[in-house]
Amino acid sequence: MAQYTFGYKASAEQFGPRDLLEFAVHAEEAGFDFVVVSDHFQPWRHTDGHAPFAFTWLGALAERTRRIQIGTSVVTPLFRYHPAIVAQAMGTLAQLAPGRVFLGIGTGESMNEVPLGFEWPGFKERHSRLQEAIILMRRLWTEDFVTFEGRYYRTRNATVYDKPPGQLPIYIAGTGGQAAKLAGATGDGFICTSGKPMELYRETLLPKLVEGATQAGRDPATIERMIEMKVSFDTDRQRALADTRIWAALALTQEEKVGIEDPRELERLAAELPLERAASRWIVSNDPDEIVARIAPYLELGFTHLAFHAPGPDQRRFLDLYARHVLPRLRTWRPTSPGS
Repeated sequence: MAQYTFGYKASAEQFGPRDLLEFAVHAEEAGFDFVVVSDHFQPWRHTDGHAPFAFTWLGALAERTRRIQIGTSVVTPLFRYHPAIVAQAMGTLAQLAPGRVFLGIGTGESMNEVPLGFEWPGFKERHSRLQEAIILMRRLWTEDFVTFEGRYYRTRNATVYDKPPGQLPIYIAGTGGQAAKLAGATGDGFICTSGKPMELYRETLLPKLVEGATQAGRDPATIERMIEMKVSFDTDRQRALADTRIWAALALTQEEKVGIEDPRELERLAAELPLERAASRWIVSNDPDEIVARIAPYLELGFTHLAFHAPGPDQRRFLDLYARHVLPRLRTWRPTSPGS
């Protein structure tokens, strides 16, 4: 029987560092199993937008909590962060919260890198950079005086002096088959987001994960599967629906937002979307049984770690309502297919 964990997505684009910290601490108190935080230099919207520094924030969270697992979903160790600096930051964090830390990484978004003067290459180069970054970070966590001569990154006798005590899991995030295959081949876990056609998960992402693991001689069952579930739950359904408006930018297609790095422009485009489309990526309901029924297909596919991202301004209300009405139902959920 699969072991399921249920976490809270701390949205650094929506809340300032102090409020976000209090929400995450409350998530532990409410009974959630883990907290992941996003890492942006610029948010999806300018008005009331935020972008606290994830590594500093995670250090504070490590000291304020005792039980929950904590990690990034996700950091990009390619441009504004050299992978050696990410290795150093995560080594420090793992010393502060031993056994509770994991690193979620991805190939990034131009809105976080271009404003700092970086050119934004195509996916092929970013994918290659990510592969190289993983190799370098793992060497720095296990070796001293690392001299690394990669295509994109170099170190000369580099040592991370405060290494993670034990293995620090790396979860690789992505929306396509290549990222999923890389996660299967070299990652400890895979991260994706909900709200897309189920065929993407069933026919592309998870099969590619298995393919990557198999080709690398690994057991696919050992690769953790995490998904960020976009859920707007409230006892008032209209409130739950209206709460999704602030995250309308998520409903923009890749074609609509390509090349846009200015939060003001993203905000303008998102504001033009009707509420129904703004809510299209979210599970919206006031019925706990409906929430579980709509989450169940992801569990049936094999996702075992679910990070719940709620869009509303009152995150404590969401955490309390969800912990009271939804989490108990999820913890007793069992798959319908034999052998799952």
